[in-house]
Amino acid sequence: MINFRTSILFAGIVSISASEACTPKETESKKQTPNILFIAVDDLKPNLGCFGDDLAITPNIDRLAANGTIMASNYCQQAVCAPSRVSLFTGLRPDNTGVWDLQTFMRDVNPDVLTLPEYLKTNGYETAGFGKLIHGAKNNDPQSWSVPNKMDEDLVYAEGFKYPANGNYQSPEAQQVFLEAKSKKLNWRDTNILLRENNVAASMEFLDIPDDAYSDGAIAVEGMKLMESFSKSQKPFFLALGFHRPHLPFTAPKKYYDFYENTPFNVHPFPEHAKNSPELAYTTWGELRNYSDIPANGNLDEAKQLELIRAYYSAASYVDAQIGLVYDKLVELGLEKNTIIVLWGDHGWHLGDHGLWCKHTNFEQATKSPLIISAPGFQKEQISHSMTEFVDVFPTICELAGLGIPSQLEGQSLVPLLKNKNQKIKEYSMSQYPRGDDVMGYSLRSGNYRLTWWLNMDFRNISESPTEFKVDFTELYDYEVDPYETESKAGMESYKEVEAELSRMMLEYLKSQF
Repeated sequence: MINFRTSILFAGIVSISASEACTPKETESKKQTPNILFIAVDDLKPNLGCFGDDLAITPNIDRLAANGTIMASNYCQQAVCAPSRVSLFTGLRPDNTGVWDLQTFMRDVNPDVLTLPEYLKTNGYETAGFGKLIHGAKNNDPQSWSVPNKMDEDLVYAEGFKYPANGNYQSPEAQQVFLEAKSKKLNWRDTNILLRENNVAASMEFLDIPDDAYSDGAIAVEGMKLMESFSKSQKPFFLALGFHRPHLPFTAPKKYYDFYENTPFNVHPFPEHAKNSPELAYTTWGELRNYSDIPANGNLDEAKQLELIRAYYSAASYVDAQIGLVYDKLVELGLEKNTIIVLWGDHGWHLGDHGLWCKHTNFEQATKSPLIISAPGFQKEQISHSMTEFVDVFPTICELAGLGIPSQLEGQSLVPLLKNKNQKIKEYSMSQYPRGDDVMGYSLRSGNYRLTWWLNMDFRNISESPTEFKVDFTELYDYEVDPYETESKAGMESYKEVEAELSRMMLEYLKSQF
């Protein structure tokens, strides 16, 4: 039987003082409140050199990681943009933010929720951001920022270039259709349909153009300008940069696609559904099928799979280069010695495993997400294997900044891991994904295992806390013997004790939430 420790996720978090947030090494040198550079990368999975991917060309993220701690067992709260980001920015899980989809706005259902930049702003920080940040809040939640956000349309692009067509394409054909859509005053969704109907909305575009002809390059340039302005201020800053790629469509300057000209990519070795798994665990990857070069149904042939894999890596390398520019500017301005850097991807992405593309599941490739934290005075070149989650980011920033931790936050500070990579702060991480209005899949990751319960959600209509939960389907995966999730072990006699212990943890978690 596995020796699991009891996990106490919500036992109440005690606020800390500034002195408690510092290591002895910090205490001597720290003379001012730290700045915070907050880097979000859309759809970035841990296919990075610093996470052990030998095919990835990501020298700048690797350099950042070498100056801090890699959270190698980090998981998102829900594998889709808005719920994941709202959870990270509020320190609350989706069942408490009320955001489980892309249609619900955070403050419509939770008007008084506190965000991380809002909390920092009330504690003397200049807070500013560009790009995709609090997706799931209207207009990036204006009350969170002391410096108003600039939309991508308002950024300055490379000479001779304007805002990419619908934020994505710079081809003349796409721009022409985009201008037609604007003249008709079409919304974003209808513009996408028009682009697709004209066969100019491909899943990828790699043109020989400058980095800042696309939005991510322009975001980096704008971020560096603002960082220079902040460097002259007496107030600490929280600067958040939300890079769009490698989210679909995979668009980047051609030189990044050329990086991988001779890279020996392979299709995933397990493109099937796991044995003994329920059909609702999967998706038809409708997001990818929105693009004009992708079939409306059926599987992808090997050539298209390899093309998509190369394009994903290329888009990630493009963003890596923008992060390098921002990091170099931080060093040039002499700010790196007093700046906390947090880099995260909002969730993972399927690159053909289980026959899936995109995210929207509770499987490992969708829920495992990169998280890197570099903070002045702490150890460098560390890899922590403790379970961590995105709800842990808010309390971590609070402790590093010497601020009290708001009592409503559901995560735990990761500062103990920055002090000692061998510490463990929790026994499991939780992700979830809904299927329609009636079923929610809760997925618990602990040690070598993942237990997923697909729950009937009728109990949400009763007033008292439930004592039992109706489990429609159960999945159990053992990553030590089955890293590709080829077979669910749920119900197997040989896994009876493992399933019982994980079920105890799951029940403990669910009772804490409802």
